[in-house]
Amino acid sequence: EITLDYSDIDIADLIEKEDVVISLTHLGYIKRTPVDEYRSQNRGGKGVNSHKTKEEDYIENIFVSSTHDDIMFFTNLGRVYRIKGYEIPEAGRTAKGRAIINLLQLSSGEKVTATIPVKENKGTGNLIMATKQGLIKKTDVSEFESIRKVGKIAIKLNDGDELINVEYSEGNADILCASSMGKCIRFNENDVRAMGRTAMGVKSMNLNNDDYIVDMIVIKPNYDILTITSNGYGKRSSEAEYRTQGRNGKGVMAGVFNDKTGRLVNLKQVLPTEDIILVTNNGTLIRMHADTISVIGRNTQGVRFIKLNNSEQVVSVATSERENDEEISEETEENLTNEEIEYANLETPTEENADKKDDE
Repeated sequence: EITLDYSDIDIADLIEKEDVVISLTHLGYIKRTPVDEYRSQNRGGKGVNSHKTKEEDYIENIFVSSTHDDIMFFTNLGRVYRIKGYEIPEAGRTAKGRAIINLLQLSSGEKVTATIPVKENKGTGNLIMATKQGLIKKTDVSEFESIRKVGKIAIKLNDGDELINVEYSEGNADILCASSMGKCIRFNENDVRAMGRTAMGVKSMNLNNDDYIVDMIVIKPNYDILTITSNGYGKRSSEAEYRTQGRNGKGVMAGVFNDKTGRLVNLKQVLPTEDIILVTNNGTLIRMHADTISVIGRNTQGVRFIKLNNSEQVVSVATSERENDEEISEETEENLTNEEIEYANLETPTEENADKKDDE
């Protein structure tokens, strides 16, 4: 008898290859949606909702991938999980999605901190990882080929340390790390030697005892650098304001930080066409258009984005696609237009004076 051996059939062979939009929210809800649902519109349209979320939730990561591409998920505990695009449940454009803990075998206290799509048959480039205690690591993407949803170690962490961000690089990019005290250091990724998946990494910045890394980015052309403090002050600056140095230096100040502004919370790359989302420790969420924030020099205090209560602080910052169909709240409009803009050292310092202040 001639029969068909079903054991030779891979489920991937039964899934049609198509481009999809994958979105992940701050609270961990994920879904994939066919690109066709994001229909083309004329200029000046109101746009469409890409994810129906709770009031305290928002889209933290959204990208276009394929159903046959691999998606890597990195967590704060230094582990990495990898699943196919088609394994992410498909949902409508306005659906909430599914909790990611149903797809990945996450342990207690483990949270996804970075998502990296890997194009099918294009496993080239490096992954740059940064930890809270100031370690930086570069690993070839090929090191992560055999990882599946059960997860493996992506970086070895010291006690009390955690993985804060992972970004993809093609091999010759500049890296910018920022600390809570407002120090920033920019260096080329070639200053970091390639290491295996279970290595710990090397020092990115020479930190003070009570300082720690709050964010790391791989510099992209045409993006501005956004800095936000715990007391709700921030600004946009050109990436050229952050000069390239050697790794493990003291860095330069990303602005003027004091008791009024609070510590640096996050440092992000943003386009004028995107939105900025601030979240406080009381659960308050404020969303504003990036182009409403003036581009000013690095060595300034910035403007106040949000009025906070005595015990309230900004704890998280994210950038997202613009929500054209929802107007910014009246309170936000007032903060940005009628609020008195206060700068510290507003006059742009000369290069010589700026370098002197950075050295001090």
